[in-house]
Amino acid sequence: MKFVSDPPSAVKIEKMKTRLRSQHPLLRSKGIDRTRFELDDGKSGDREFSFLVIGDSGSGRHIKNNPQRQLAKQMLQHQDNCRFILHTGDVIYLVGSSEYYTQNFIEPYREFIMGGEHPHRIPYNKMVFKLPILPVPGNHDYYDIHLLYGALAQAAQPLRHLLRGHFNLDVGWHGSEQGKAYARAFLDYLKDIPEFQLGAHFDRYYTAQTDTGRCLRYQPRKFTRLPNRYYTFRYGGIDFFALDSNTFNEPPPLPDTKEGHQYRRWLEKRRDELERQEVELTERSKEFNPDNPHHAEQLDELETKLEQLEEMQLDIEKQLQSDENTVTDIEQLDWFKQRLIHSWNTPEVRGRIVYFHHPPYVTEATKWDQGQTLAIRRQLRWVLDQVAQEVGDQTQGRPLLDLVLTGHAHCLEYLQTGDTGHADSHIHWIVCGGSGYSLRRQREEGPDLKEIFPESEEERLVARSKLFVGRKGRGFDKQRPYSFLRVDVLDGSPPKLRIQPLISERTHHKWHDRQGEAFVI
Repeated sequence: MKFVSDPPSAVKIEKMKTRLRSQHPLLRSKGIDRTRFELDDGKSGDREFSFLVIGDSGSGRHIKNNPQRQLAKQMLQHQDNCRFILHTGDVIYLVGSSEYYTQNFIEPYREFIMGGEHPHRIPYNKMVFKLPILPVPGNHDYYDIHLLYGALAQAAQPLRHLLRGHFNLDVGWHGSEQGKAYARAFLDYLKDIPEFQLGAHFDRYYTAQTDTGRCLRYQPRKFTRLPNRYYTFRYGGIDFFALDSNTFNEPPPLPDTKEGHQYRRWLEKRRDELERQEVELTERSKEFNPDNPHHAEQLDELETKLEQLEEMQLDIEKQLQSDENTVTDIEQLDWFKQRLIHSWNTPEVRGRIVYFHHPPYVTEATKWDQGQTLAIRRQLRWVLDQVAQEVGDQTQGRPLLDLVLTGHAHCLEYLQTGDTGHADSHIHWIVCGGSGYSLRRQREEGPDLKEIFPESEEERLVARSKLFVGRKGRGFDKQRPYSFLRVDVLDGSPPKLRIQPLISERTHHKWHDRQGEAFVI
């Protein structure tokens, strides 16, 4: 994916602060908390409620038989008895461009958006949701493309012709502009508001009174902006924490040791081999005719492999480029730590759910051992260990989090950690990243994730996959089970969570909608 530019964390952080005017003096003088909102639907006090979860959905590459639209039709059956939709990121493929919001988001989810009967009339930065859609940014929502490639993509008619009627490359003239399109689509983009109108804007929309200050009032059908790229809200006695994992997923610098230099050389050789495979697969794709059903299946398989190769190269580049100047979003991690401690010190809170994009635990073939995966695991442990030390016996043996929801890996997976030696032990983790883009397979090594513990240098089991729904089969018998979740929050403290997988499977050129087996955690 050499044409893709993934901005450094420092750039992502600074750009978002500027867009949201995070340092504006009115925020302090009016006592406004820009990391919290209240969902004003008149039902937030209910102890039993349901919500939906989707992730990695934002694809327009399938012009025919769009899996994202197929799932949206299933989601409509739950619209009347679910309170909101959590989105685990990658809202718009391939590079988060504003050019693709109509095709890749507004059109598929039109029934959930005011004015959706005319989706092409809705500006991407003026969406108002009937049923709240509450996303976090994925890596593709921050990506950019080089200007030259944007021009070349428009001129690449032979390749577009080759894939006519089957795929859309999802690449236009430009990318996300370092997350600008995502911010304008979903966040309260204060940079667009004139200075003299800011005070009135705050007095109109930041009217919810909380124990951390005034905060934004999210009103379905009226005002559906989010206050920040990371945020929290409370509903039915459950604290929800939404994180932007794109700014704390940088792998650590390679050590300046013999072992570190050897690993760098191995990464460079691995990168070169992936590039060779990419060229080979690209050449092979020219041999197929997409109008032939058998060839179309082969093209889809090649396209998926190419995407995997590109992602693996990008992860290697992150490891090679990481150095002592690499920025980790300590400000966000410290915010999460303090808010989680505050949550445990608030008697009316009976549960805690966290969602973000990059999974710390996953057995999908391309993600399970990536540098970013291990970086997220390390950073999350760092936070949770500090929280555990602060709250002490208040947990009464409960894990600090009742559920963690992520995306990024293109599958649906349920895992549970065992004794990790850290405060992320015995937590339930669900990867919901199979809601529209190409699906991936489970790794050949199987469902058990192990680590080498430094103190003993022995390898021990840290997590086990209990459910994996992803690509299966080969050729004409290939199965593509796209998925989303319904989560039913039950009464009680701690609460029980009923998880219902919902699947739209494409096999033998036909769609089959079904429910997976529900389970309670």
